Amino acid sequence: MSIFGKIICGILGFLIGGPIGLLIGVWLGHSFDKGVTQDFGRVFQQFDPQQTQQAFFESTFAVMGHIAKADGVVKKEEIAAAEQIMLTLGLTGDKRQQAIDAFNHGKSEHFVLTEQLQFLIQNCIRKPSLIQMFLEIQIVAAAADGRISTPEMEILYQIGSAFRMSANRIDRLVEMVLAQQSFHQSSSGNRSRQTGAPSLEQAYKVLGIPQTADKQEVKKAYRKLMSQHHPDKLVSKGMPEEMVKVATEKSQEIQSAYEMIKKQQGF
Repeated sequence: MSIFGKIICGILGFLIGGPIGLLIGVWLGHSFDKGVTQDFGRVFQQFDPQQTQQAFFESTFAVMGHIAKADGVVKKEEIAAAEQIMLTLGLTGDKRQQAIDAFNHGKSEHFVLTEQLQFLIQNCIRKPSLIQMFLEIQIVAAAADGRISTPEMEILYQIGSAFRMSANRIDRLVEMVLAQQSFHQSSSGNRSRQTGAPSLEQAYKVLGIPQTADKQEVKKAYRKLMSQHHPDKLVSKGMPEEMVKVATEKSQEIQSAYEMIKKQQGF
């Protein structure tokens, strides 16, 4: 246990305020030492990029499995969604098996969400773009059967709380991700009669801004989202290279929505 802060603050306190100053100084020093052994140590800790990638990969599929089991039974749509993500990522062989094992662990009764999230936080501290990407993937998984149930939403709130995100922020993120999915389905060659062509309203929701947003607000939202989802930036922060396709698709959806708004609004 560190005592450096107690000694320094105690001496300074004694010089300034005598015995009473000494007591106050030791108390302040104790608080400093406690911080050093906890938060400060984490801030200056050097992380192994490969460990960060493994933590992100494992946590992504483990939490996905936990969300799939939130309603009590893992539905075929949720399994299909997980398999689709594995297919999109091009996972084969050992990597695919790792994803399956993590998914199965997440839906087991022995899985502890708080421990898994703590493992992720320890390896992704000060990397908000990675955290947001992780949450977006979980939202997609939660909406696999066409809706996000109350138990699934509660897990998303719990994840957000672990990352110090408010419930309102999670609600906005859910709305944005669902809009991105809808926009993607509408703009793809396989659009259905129900989805139709992507709308201007959807495009604004993809960027997470109201339709009343002016030109500068649109550009600001677009640049922020493109920066958060830039594949190269995410990989440099520790996102597994296997997951680059997810980030690339997100970037394309954001780009398409922005181009639609530009064309419709004439700027």
